[in-house]
Amino acid sequence: MATEKSNATYSQFACIGTGFSGIGLGATLKRWYNITDVVLFERESKLGGTWHINQYPGCACDVPSPLYSFSFAPNGDWKQLFNAQADIFDYLTKIAEKYHLLSKMRFNATVERCEWNEARARWRMEIRDETTGTVSYHECKFLFSGVGQLIQPRVPNFPGMDTFKGDMFHAARWKHDVSLKDKNVIVVGNGCTADQIVPAIVKETKSLTQIVRSKHWIVKPPLMPNPRLMTFLFRRVPGMLNFIRLTIWLALENSWRAFYLTKTAARLRKSSEATARAYMKELAPAKYHDMLIPDFPIGCKRRIFNPGYLECLHEDNLTLTDKAILEVVPEGVRTQDGIIEADVIALATGYTTNSFLPRIELVGRNGETAEEHWEKTNGAAAYNATLLSGFPNFFMILGNAGPNTVTGHTSTVFAIENSINYALRILKPVLDGETVSVDCLQEAEDRWDQTIQEGLTKTVWADGICNNWYSRNAKGEQARNSSTYPFMQGHFWYKCFFPPTLDRRTKRVGRYIKIAVLALALFASVKAARAVREEGFKNIVQGYAIQAFLKFHMLRMRVQQAIRAK
Repeated sequence: MATEKSNATYSQFACIGTGFSGIGLGATLKRWYNITDVVLFERESKLGGTWHINQYPGCACDVPSPLYSFSFAPNGDWKQLFNAQADIFDYLTKIAEKYHLLSKMRFNATVERCEWNEARARWRMEIRDETTGTVSYHECKFLFSGVGQLIQPRVPNFPGMDTFKGDMFHAARWKHDVSLKDKNVIVVGNGCTADQIVPAIVKETKSLTQIVRSKHWIVKPPLMPNPRLMTFLFRRVPGMLNFIRLTIWLALENSWRAFYLTKTAARLRKSSEATARAYMKELAPAKYHDMLIPDFPIGCKRRIFNPGYLECLHEDNLTLTDKAILEVVPEGVRTQDGIIEADVIALATGYTTNSFLPRIELVGRNGETAEEHWEKTNGAAAYNATLLSGFPNFFMILGNAGPNTVTGHTSTVFAIENSINYALRILKPVLDGETVSVDCLQEAEDRWDQTIQEGLTKTVWADGICNNWYSRNAKGEQARNSSTYPFMQGHFWYKCFFPPTLDRRTKRVGRYIKIAVLALALFASVKAARAVREEGFKNIVQGYAIQAFLKFHMLRMRVQQAIRAK
């Protein structure tokens, strides 16, 4: 509904994004507090976030399917070990329908500005409609950012790109109306995205040239049990799905041991590298070994579970080259070896990372913006990956929203749930009317950031070990690592499940209640003294005690209602 004072719509909760973070928030609000007063803003035309935007051929998750789902809605209906994009999108749609979130979503709505109003204890949001260009306003008590991570394409700036006569597009903006049949195709890049695209399209093309820009460890995927059998067991055997989820989670957590810069971890990495090297040499053509096999520690970049990529390198119409693109020409690209002709160029060149709250101007207490706030630390940081000091009732969830949350070894959905649960725990006093707002102390944020950055120096993600997207800014340059969490995800769960109270700052309303209670007590004392003189002491103490108790609670309820309505 619209508010007269602000000429804006209002909801108790608002979230930017409708991917796993936004849908998880809406579902958990209903499950925990029976709250349905939430609006989810989405700049795209459909829900899903990353899993709506990325629809390139072969797009799939690289986390085992049983674990890549919410703990409160485990997914037992999976068709393969690593679920495809369409299956994950369908799963998110079902969760949104189950918790009646579709009616809470506003699509084609780009949030451009959010400003905290201290007097009203609200966030005021400025939203642009992508279809009409009009700007509207919305206010909320609690603001969440669920802006995804792998959504904004990082497009290289090759000379001559505007001269190409064919079709050129980024993988995250795949043009499905462009046929690849009997076409000469170039795929630029060889990360996880490219390694999923190549085996999915190679047989359709006349020729496929993949331009290798860097190396990655490609490992053997886990043995895949029969999906039909597992689905049958999940449905028939109580607790089977949760047991499998726990088993996978423990196995992935155990792999974290190899990420530290210790002698024990180094031995584990050497063993894993030897296994992966032998696997890559066994499946890939010998002529490509030097292009593919890395010379940096395993884990420094996210490992790639082989999606059939190594096997397809034997196709006669496929060529790998590590020669850099010098320029794009009308008929294709020019490298050091000459011109490679192409009808279609697909850019699998990654995403903009370490860019938090992109294209959103966030203004907190005293007019400070998030960008100004992060200048203090020379990069994005947040207490427990969620809170910013001076930005009350604002919470960040994973990806390009929450700094230092992700890890390269397990499910991001687990981290998303941790952040949501943490936020909903610490904002409970505000819901109960005990406080007006909550954020963290600046010293707590600084202390947390120092712990994170010191922890990163002891991992394979430390500066100088390899060039990964964890330490790359929006321009593609090396920068401070604001992406990865330097400890096990079990550690993050603990920090979210048992949040320390001393690091939080709340604007309390208790002093107003105390003043009112003291005034009430004084009034009651005067009245009681008069009654004693007139009626004697009999039954008066008990009667006034009951009256005082009832009046106190009535007053407290009115104050709480006023706070919620404020």
